[in-house]
Amino acid sequence: MSETVLSDIDGGVLTLTLNRPDHLNAIDFEMLDALCGALAAAGENEAIRSVVLAGAGKKFCAGADISQMVTRTPHEWQTIVDHYLDPVRLICKIPKPVIARCNGDVVGGGLGLAMACDFRIASTSARFCAPFVKIGLAGCDMSAGYFLPRLVGLGKATDMMMTGRFVDGDEAALIGLVSQVVPDDELDAAVAKLAGELAAGPPRALGLTKSAIRRSLERGMEEEFDYEIFAQVQCLQSEDHTEGVKAFKERRAASFVGR
Repeated sequence: MSETVLSDIDGGVLTLTLNRPDHLNAIDFEMLDALCGALAAAGENEAIRSVVLAGAGKKFCAGADISQMVTRTPHEWQTIVDHYLDPVRLICKIPKPVIARCNGDVVGGGLGLAMACDFRIASTSARFCAPFVKIGLAGCDMSAGYFLPRLVGLGKATDMMMTGRFVDGDEAALIGLVSQVVPDDELDAAVAKLAGELAAGPPRALGLTKSAIRRSLERGMEEEFDYEIFAQVQCLQSEDHTEGVKAFKERRAASFVGR
């Protein structure tokens, strides 16, 4: 794997760390490909039960590497802009819970990556920004046009995307952009706690739940009901369900194995 994305597995939790701290973890083509490869592999690895996406150093991610914004043909830009959405697609697709560890600046493409995750835990010093209009780009980049209105509502999303202003950790929690905000020195513990709890959960049930949530953003009620029926029938026949009921009756922690 490229050194631009570090990988560590501990107790079923995979931590992927964007590792260009001298460049504020800006996403260049090498990091983009490495992150896509790591996420795709995580989706296929049954030993991985939850994923944490983090940034090395004091910042989460400053977005796409601006040094790569050179003169290109429209076709070249079409391919590149589409490719930058691939890690977002993978985060949404893999049947594992994904947590964004949001420290420092979570900006541009970094905000897009974080919003694609299932959970966002932020430090109080974190700052969130969709700055694209500041450099003459559309504010709906790297999935912001899709996720921001769904997470924070139309009004707040319009504010962030059209002004390019920064939102601090407390405001991010208030508007629903993050799942949780904690003091800086408690960030790692909070992320580890949630990642561990998710890793100990029933993998298939969590995967189906994630799929149901994602599907519901694009489908009508009856279509979603059909999927809920399918998902629950699968889980009702699983060993994990049998174990969960048994553990509940015996008043002990369940030991889920993904079958």
